[in-house]
Amino acid sequence: MPGELSGLLFVLPRLPLEVRSLATLAGSGMLGVPRPDRLLAVAGAVRRYGTLGAAATVGAALHGDRPAVVDEAGTITFGGVERRSNAVAHALRARGVRTGDGVAILCRNHRGFYDAAFGALKAGARVLLLNTDSAGRRLAAVCEREGIKVLVHDSEFAADAQGVDAAKGRFVAWTGGDAPPGDAMRLEQVIAAGNPAAPRAPARHGTIVILTSGTTGIPKGAARSQPRSLNAPAALLSRIPLRAGGTTFVAAPVHHAWGLAMSVLSLALGSTVVLRRRFDADGTLTALAEHRCDALVLVPAMLNRLLSLGDERIAAADLSALRIIASSGSNVDAALSTRAMDAFGDVLYNLYGSTEVAWATIATPDDLRAAPGCAGRPPLGTTVRVLGSDGTAVPAGTTGRVFVKSGVEFAGYTGGGGREVLHGLMSTGDLGHFDAEGRLFVDGREDDMIVSGGENVYPAEVERLLGAHPAILEAAVVGVADERFGQRLAAYVVVRPGHSLGADGVKDYVRSHLAGYEVPRDVTFVDNLPRNPSGKVVKRRLGRDEELP
Repeated sequence: MPGELSGLLFVLPRLPLEVRSLATLAGSGMLGVPRPDRLLAVAGAVRRYGTLGAAATVGAALHGDRPAVVDEAGTITFGGVERRSNAVAHALRARGVRTGDGVAILCRNHRGFYDAAFGALKAGARVLLLNTDSAGRRLAAVCEREGIKVLVHDSEFAADAQGVDAAKGRFVAWTGGDAPPGDAMRLEQVIAAGNPAAPRAPARHGTIVILTSGTTGIPKGAARSQPRSLNAPAALLSRIPLRAGGTTFVAAPVHHAWGLAMSVLSLALGSTVVLRRRFDADGTLTALAEHRCDALVLVPAMLNRLLSLGDERIAAADLSALRIIASSGSNVDAALSTRAMDAFGDVLYNLYGSTEVAWATIATPDDLRAAPGCAGRPPLGTTVRVLGSDGTAVPAGTTGRVFVKSGVEFAGYTGGGGREVLHGLMSTGDLGHFDAEGRLFVDGREDDMIVSGGENVYPAEVERLLGAHPAILEAAVVGVADERFGQRLAAYVVVRPGHSLGADGVKDYVRSHLAGYEVPRDVTFVDNLPRNPSGKVVKRRLGRDEELP
C-alpha cells in the first residue's frame, strides 16, 4: 500500500500531462490495440523491472517474432531479445550479483549491449555504461570509483579490461572470432546455456549510470533512475515523428544517453533497430537503402562525414524511405543543418540536452530552415528558462544561463555533487538566448565565456560565423591567456577540401561581421578537430598531443 500511495501521489499532480502524453503515444502507434492478456503482461513487466528493465519483456509481449535487432551477426526477434536478456539476468545472479551491485558495460553497437543492459537491469543492478573511448589508463579508475562487480566488454578492449577489478565475473560480448581472455566467458555461451525464463523481480528496480562527455576532464558518473512517467517517451515523440513498426538505424553510440534513448524508444515502438559496430559513412548509406530505414540516429560529426561523401553518392542511394535524421550530442551549426537538408530533404531533427538534464529543446526541419543554427523549442512537458545573474528570466535576444525541467533530470553525480537548481529547474551549464519566436539558441558553455579587454566574448558565436564561411568545413574557438587584454581568442580551422584560406582571410571575415574584440588573434589550421564518441569537440586537446581518457 505505501508504494501504491507513493505512485498515486506522484501521478495526480501530473495527470493532465500524463493524459496528453498518452494521446501522443497513441498517435505514434506505440499503444496499438493489444489484447487484454498482453496488456496485463506489459503492466506486470514494468512493475517487476521498471520501464527500461522491462523493455525487452514488453517488446516480446507485443511484437513476438518480429525482427527487433539487426547487426553484423544477423537478426534477433523481440522474443529473442527477451530470452537472451533473461539468461544474462540469471547468469549475473548465479555469479552473486545482488540488487544495487555495479555491472559495467564496455561495448560498441551490437546485440550484446542490449543483452547485458536489459539483463543487468532485470537483476536489479546499477548499470554503468562505459564510453568506448574511455578504454585506457582511466578505465580502471572509473570502475573503481563506481564500485563495479561485473564487467561486460568486447574482446578488442581486453587489455584495458584486465586492469578492472571485477570480483564477480567478466563476460566478453563480442569476440570477433578471438578466444575470450583470461577468466572471461563469452556472453553467447552464457546465453546459449542459460535459463530463458523471466527472472524474479529484484528488491528494487535497476538504475543507469551514464558517464558525462568528459570534454573538460575525467568523466563523471550521472546516476539516473528509471522513468516513472509516460512523458519520457512522449516528449521525444512530440517533436520527432517516429512511428510504430518502422526501421531505425542507430549510428550514435548506444552507451551514450542519446543512442540509448532512441534505440529503446524505437524498440518500444515495435520498430527494428539496425546496428553496426563502427560508423562508416558509405556503409551507412548502403544499410539505410538495404533495410529501408525510415529513421537514422546519429551525432553531428557523423552527419558531416555523410555529407563529405558528396552529392553524387548520396543521390545514388535509395533513401526514399528515410523520413527522419535525428541528431544530438553537440551543436548542429547553421551551415551543417542547411547542407544536410539540401542533400537529404527536410528530415533533420536536432535535440539539445545533456546527460544531466536529458533533453531541453528539439529543433524540427521547419525550425532549422527558419532559424538555421537554433536549438529549437521545448518538447511536451519540458520547461526551459534563460535566467540572468539575479535568477530572473531575461528578455528574448538577451544571453543568460539555460535552466531546464524535463522531469527526468539525473539524481546527482555518483562521486557527489550535482547541478545548480533554481526555481525547480536544473542548470545545463550553457549560455543561450531565445529569439522572438521562442526558439532557443545556445551561445556556448558558461565556462567558455572569456573577458577580453573588459568585454564578454562568447566563442560559440564566432564558431557559428566561421561555420558559415564557404571555405571552412568546421572550426573551434577557445580563450587563451593574453598579457595585454587578459584573454584573447584562438581559432582552430578545418578548411573544406578544394578550398584555400589564410589566417588573414579568417580574421577579415570575422572582423566584417562581428566586433573587433571578437576577432581571433591566433588562427591555426588543422586536418580535423578532436572529438569524443558523442561528437563533441574536446577543446582541451586543441594544440596538444594528449590522448582522450
